[in-house]
Parts: sequence; C-alpha cells; structure tokens
Amino acid sequence: MPLVNAKEMMQKAREGHYAVGAFNINNLEWTKAILQTAQELNSPVMLGVSEGANKYMTGYTVVAAMVKAMIESMNITVPVALHLDHGTYEGAKKAIAAGYSSIMFDGSHFPFEENVEKTKEIVALAHSKGITVEAEVGAIGGEEDGVIGRGEVADPEECYKIASLGIDMLAAGIGNIHGKYPANWQGLDFEALAAIKAKCQGMPLVLHGGTGIPEDMIKKAISLGVCKINVNTECQLYFQEATRKYIEAGKDLEGKGYDPRKLLAPGFEGIKEIVRIKMEMFGSVNKA
Repeated sequence: MPLVNAKEMMQKAREGHYAVGAFNINNLEWTKAILQTAQELNSPVMLGVSEGANKYMTGYTVVAAMVKAMIESMNITVPVALHLDHGTYEGAKKAIAAGYSSIMFDGSHFPFEENVEKTKEIVALAHSKGITVEAEVGAIGGEEDGVIGRGEVADPEECYKIASLGIDMLAAGIGNIHGKYPANWQGLDFEALAAIKAKCQGMPLVLHGGTGIPEDMIKKAISLGVCKINVNTECQLYFQEATRKYIEAGKDLEGKGYDPRKLLAPGFEGIKEIVRIKMEMFGSVNKA
C-alpha cells in the first residue's frame, strides 16, 4: 500500500474513539520494527520524523524513499503516513517536496499572528499536493531537537483561530512535555483540553509527549478528542535497555555476537514491544 495522508486516519479515530500512534523513526531498524508491529496488530500508524532525524538519515528524500521502499518490500497493507514532526517553515517545505504524506508545521514559538500567516501558507501548499497538516498552539514542554519548552497551556481562542485555517490536526499544549516526565509533573490539564475541544468542534487533537503519561490520562484525553498520540522517548528507552542487557551479558563477545544485525536485534524487539503496548493502550488494534 502506498503512503496515505492522515485525513481518513483521524476521521476514523475520532468516530471510533481511539487514537493513532505516531512513532518517531531514527533509522532502518526503528522503521522496520514499527511497520512490522502495525501490520501484525492490523493498526494504522504514523511514522514521525524530526528535523534532526532527517538530518541524521542524510535528508528528507532519503527518508521518504526508504519508507516507501520498505512498505513495498515488507508487503505492508495497513495505512501508513510519513509525518514530519515539529517542522520549521523551511523544513515543512522540504518534506512536502520530498513526498512526505503529512507534515507538522510548528509555529508555536512565533508571535501568534506570524504563526497564523505561516500556517496559512503551509496549508495551501500542502493541500495542493494532498498532504495533511498539523499545527501547534502553546509550546510543548521538555526538549525536542535541542529546543526546550516550558509546557504551556494553549489558549482555546487561539486554538480556534488556528483550527479555522484549514489544518487537519491541532497540537495544543495542555501541560504535556517531551522526554521523561519529572516526579513533580502536575499532569494533563483536562479542563483546558475540554475547552479546546468545545471551541474546535470536530478538529482532531494531537497529544505530544506520549511517553510516561499514565494510561488513565491517555484514555481520558482520547475521550476529549485526542486522535493522535506521539511517542518517541519510550522507544528509545526500550531500545537502550535491551541493548544494554545484551552488552552487559557479554553476548557481543560470543561467536559473531558483534555482528550489527545481532547487536541491534534485542533493541529492535524492544521497540516492537513498546509499540505493541502503546497501540493496545490507544485502541488502534484491528482498526486498519
């Protein structure tokens, strides 16, 4: 199946009261693990790629070509969207040109009116090519590619104005953060989420920073209109822990345990495990 945009995914998720997982990829192993798990669970999936990961994998066109080829060679039949995560104005244009099927333009750090104008332009360009657009209001806390946000709670009125620009998904800050949640984290602001949902009737909402949010909060967020949940750090942690155990057990010193295909295998399985857990939690299993 060729890449799809996120429009139908979001519509079905909203109507079915579940969320689609957007799992960040960093290399071939990440991509293969996520695609394989989505196929096994018959779940729609979004592959998120940060601008840093695009640079690491040598460019947008390389990433798009790799993902498209893997979908074909692995006989993936579930819906897959290739999504730029936290794209800059320039990055969004590069992802559109490279053949991404969905993009996020993150103008949350601009003055609001500038965010509006740039979002309008990106929406027009992306929609002319059948590409879906996610926009953001209220910076997400934590660290993303070296940018640290304080975890703002978005203004429902500003959310409404951005939602009215023709975007397909809205990421609104509700106290969520990227990376590990600290012990003193106050939790998600569900009053703000409910107000945003009421203002932006029917707009699929996006929850960033899905790593470490308790299951009851995830379920409540989905009930309040969240249709897409981003996960990155947790995949990295599962990969790291499985790889650490392999090395500490001396497996890399046994036979050809140093072969990168063997060395990376435990981490690969670790990614599959957490993706499975998250897809079951989000309710997307058998929703392809």
